[in-house]
Amino acid sequence: MTDTNPVAESVCSTNHSDHVPDRPLGSPLGDSAPCTCALLLGSGELGKEIAIELMRLGARVIAADSYAGAPAQQVAHEARVLDMANADELNALIADVKPDIIIPEVEAIATAELSRAADNGVQVVPSCQIAQICMDRERLRRLAAETLELPTTPYRFAGTEEELASGAAAVGFPCVVKPVMSSSGHGQSVMRGPDDVAHAWQVAQTEGRTAKEHAVSRVVVEAFAPLDYELTVLTVASSSGIVACAPIGQRQEDGDYRESWQGSPIPDDVRIKADDYAVRMVRGLVDLAREHGETGWGVYGVELFVLVDGSVLFNEVSPRPHDTGMVTMISQNLSEFALHARAVLGVPVSARSVALRDPSKVAASHAIVIAGKGEVSFGSIAQALAEPDTDLRIFAKPGVDGHRRMAVALAVADTEADARAKAGRVADALDVTVF
Repeated sequence: MTDTNPVAESVCSTNHSDHVPDRPLGSPLGDSAPCTCALLLGSGELGKEIAIELMRLGARVIAADSYAGAPAQQVAHEARVLDMANADELNALIADVKPDIIIPEVEAIATAELSRAADNGVQVVPSCQIAQICMDRERLRRLAAETLELPTTPYRFAGTEEELASGAAAVGFPCVVKPVMSSSGHGQSVMRGPDDVAHAWQVAQTEGRTAKEHAVSRVVVEAFAPLDYELTVLTVASSSGIVACAPIGQRQEDGDYRESWQGSPIPDDVRIKADDYAVRMVRGLVDLAREHGETGWGVYGVELFVLVDGSVLFNEVSPRPHDTGMVTMISQNLSEFALHARAVLGVPVSARSVALRDPSKVAASHAIVIAGKGEVSFGSIAQALAEPDTDLRIFAKPGVDGHRRMAVALAVADTEADARAKAGRVADALDVTVF
């Protein structure tokens, strides 16, 4: 075991720092002085933090989402509401706003319009190519396993129920089935044996992203692995190269993040493999972006499996700040959101930029998920934050209907167990009312 988590740093095969645009900043509401305009497509809690960091650097921020009053819309210079998956609506928004930079925070976006914007000189973050690849599990897995030769769980792809049965037999039972064009567990199911094939195929077709389009969804079937734990390695591509943050541990429920922690010791061989795989994955994506004249700059959330025997496997990558990375708001000198803002604006991000505030400590985040229907009010904030080295972010979403992540508690302590417990106490001390 190791007491520290050194970061990995890698310079891209081609350094494009000589081509960094000199973005004008500082007059977001001016009529005369030019100012860089960033359009957020998706304005949730992650987008809110991105907006704040961009505004701290003097950018003009326009926050778009499918509903009014989204978290980022409350702090941005301007808010827009539209169906971002509707090509006509998205094209009209881009034509009206004329952004210099487009930053997708969600996946349900008409990516063809992003390609059109990039062709017209708009910087799409991290790139159109990367957004399209990361939305498609088949393209992403083939890039990772077959091109970059990263280890993954055994897998097969299927376009029919019969192909699914054949693929499941090849990887073995039990196995998991996922639509190639979906996320957050939508359309996903577990097959324990051949009798589950028909049901798994039906779930993928009716609950995945293409369900509303009445199109057949291809699926990936993956073998179960003897999982010990999962890691997220936030990896930053900037004008100066690629750097990896210290690995982040996590706990999930029903495919959604509930806790994360950073700074906890992990075996040296696991840390080295995690850093290496994350940097290799991001470098592969950035190289593809540059082949198409795009930068590939930004934060990536590389998700990895660590097996009981210490093996490390690539799982997925999110081409944007990751929800488990909210812990960086208390663990690192620069949060994942500050790193994202700097990278997309062309600011070099070095290994020192992603350093932990105190490598001798462990930081933790605890998602606060509220159940009910109505507007949410938080009380007892003073009591919740009375303990030293704690913090809180209330997302200020308009309301909840069912279950919704509404805030996150943050804490720092000497050990992982103490940090997680402290963050949990912050959450438990809050007086939450749904009206």
